[in-house]
Amino acid sequence: MIFLRFMRIGSGYLVFLSTKCISMDNKNLNRLKVVLAEKGLSNKWLSEQLGITQTTVSKWVTNTSQPNLDMLIKLSKILEVDLQELVRM
Repeated sequence: MIFLRFMRIGSGYLVFLSTKCISMDNKNLNRLKVVLAEKGLSNKWLSEQLGITQTTVSKWVTNTSQPNLDMLIKLSKILEVDLQELVRM
């Protein structure tokens, strides 16, 4: 089961990427962090591609904050993954 939440903030939406991993250890799983690791890419590389700070990307992969919907679409294009790949378990 996918736990994808959209929260309206001003004129945009905040997208929560975190999903509950259904496994024996039941830990939270961040798909962005997993995709970056699978592709051998760094937070620095991603921040340069998006023209944002490394701190912002770090906050995304540690679930401190989440990208908005527009940024999520950019992430899927830059990482060459389907949008569902970023939000699936």
